[in-house]
Amino acid sequence: MNNLAPAISPPAGIGDAKPENQAVLDWVHEVELLAKPENIFWCDGSEPEHQFLLEQALKQGVLIKLNEQKVPRSYLHRSNPNDVARVEQFTFICTPTKKEAGPTNNWSEPAETYTKLHGLLKGAMRGRTLFVIPYIMGPPDSPLTKVGFEITDSIYVVLSMRIMTRMGAVAVKRLGNDPAAEWNRGVHSLLDVDPARRFICHFPQDNSIISVGSGYGGNVLLSKKCLALRIGSYLARKQGWMAEHMLILGIESPAGKKHYVAAAFPSACGKTNFAMLIPPAHFKGWKITTVGDDIAWMQIRDGRLFAVNPENGYFGVVPGTNYKSNPNAMKSIEHDSLYTNVALTDGGDVWWEGKDGPPPKHAIDWRGNEWTPDSKEKAAHPNSRFTAPCRNNPVLDPDFEKGEGVLISAIIFGGRRSTTVPLVYQAFDWNHGVYLGATMASETTAAATGAVGQVRRDPMAMLPFCGYNIGDYFRHWLDIGKRLTNPPLIFNVNWFRKGVAGNFLWPGFGDNMRVLKWMIDRCEGHGGAVKSPIGWLPGIHDLDLEGLSLDHKCVDELLEIDREQWQKELAEHKKFFDSLSGVVPDALLKQRDALVKRFNI
Repeated sequence: MNNLAPAISPPAGIGDAKPENQAVLDWVHEVELLAKPENIFWCDGSEPEHQFLLEQALKQGVLIKLNEQKVPRSYLHRSNPNDVARVEQFTFICTPTKKEAGPTNNWSEPAETYTKLHGLLKGAMRGRTLFVIPYIMGPPDSPLTKVGFEITDSIYVVLSMRIMTRMGAVAVKRLGNDPAAEWNRGVHSLLDVDPARRFICHFPQDNSIISVGSGYGGNVLLSKKCLALRIGSYLARKQGWMAEHMLILGIESPAGKKHYVAAAFPSACGKTNFAMLIPPAHFKGWKITTVGDDIAWMQIRDGRLFAVNPENGYFGVVPGTNYKSNPNAMKSIEHDSLYTNVALTDGGDVWWEGKDGPPPKHAIDWRGNEWTPDSKEKAAHPNSRFTAPCRNNPVLDPDFEKGEGVLISAIIFGGRRSTTVPLVYQAFDWNHGVYLGATMASETTAAATGAVGQVRRDPMAMLPFCGYNIGDYFRHWLDIGKRLTNPPLIFNVNWFRKGVAGNFLWPGFGDNMRVLKWMIDRCEGHGGAVKSPIGWLPGIHDLDLEGLSLDHKCVDELLEIDREQWQKELAEHKKFFDSLSGVVPDALLKQRDALVKRFNI
């Protein structure tokens, strides 16, 4: 598929929505002089603009129109086969000193990096259109909301940003004319989509991002991981708030009492499923609503933590998504969606491994090749994606747009672990909870390039996304705790524990409601628990398992703490902390010592 699109010529009234802010105009002019585009397209986010860009994307082969009856107003995009996931090895934090980037980030000296990137961008947009995308991250009236401008030469990026952010006039209005106003500068160019010239570089002190050589969403939708987390986390520490890789969901009891929880899971560990959970029949009258499925920006007010979802859309993993695993996600992607790297059926529908029903007898796979069920290759890439507006979600929380945010009662950490980590446990206090987040680990998935199935430490699910020194990030969490007079309770979950035969012990999906209900009971002060060396565990009768065919032996296994396994786990905690070059705060080292001591008693 042609991703290196030629310039487009918009009709009058489209592509000329210039802002009045002189700083933005000057910056765009600088990039224009460097990249030498044929023309500049100033996006306004309007419907006529949207229709025009869709027509152009179809003409250029960037998108394929799907069957209007089966998937209304939806399109398929195929990325270059060498460009299908985030590339952590080519993602850099560019700070004046290496120490500021810390031991977990790839560091690059800012001046040298600007010189290299400007060299790659020189003349890179010749014969192409330079699009300027104004957008905001966050509800329009939130004090946390940030303004960004992304320059790109990809129509796919423009159409995706229209879904993922609040784009257009709302951002121009929010920024205003103040030349000193804070806003993020993002430059993206496809170049020739060559992995050897692929770099995603962040300049936190400049509030600036430059991404070249990729067309994959996680690398080029600069609002998402780049601004919302890498630059966002840097700004959050500086300004006293939190930018976290967390879903936000609401849980309402039949009596109308409502709580919100934020949960950090690494990519492809069930974040979207959990954010859109449907309670089992036994929990009739309970409601789960989605504020966000990926990112939470949180601020302290009156000694408590309040969160907003800065995004306006979902960029989710498709394989395994079906009406059993996540009915609300399926409803969210039934229309007005972009699909990337899934299969195309002969009837103009999309298909992926794990979709409901039998596989098609024939399809075109994600690479554009013929496919049948006998093919050795998968029809959809394991990291294929959907991009869909939040408004499509049938359980979108009514306070999704609430600028002041929703009150967080609990924070949940969780990874994909086959052994060792029990189904759920609660931290003793805030600092202990920070330790749980700092040492959490997950078996790797296809969401990032590299080996699959390795246990990797992923603090707060932020290892690939923290925009500064991880030790200072831990310290920021500890400092936030000191400012909270009524902090959320902190829990750890593991939906993926396996039995001796290698089968998952917990059914997951909607039944995760049973674990969530115990957490809410704990928040309200009436849930039972048993003290263990690692935290508070539910007793065998504290989880509501009615209607679930799970025997006591299975529950025992799910909640078991194997001392031998935990000795190894604690050794891995030490190994991980030691690998961080002495940046781990003393408070967390003391937490580890206390945990070791509790096991030795």
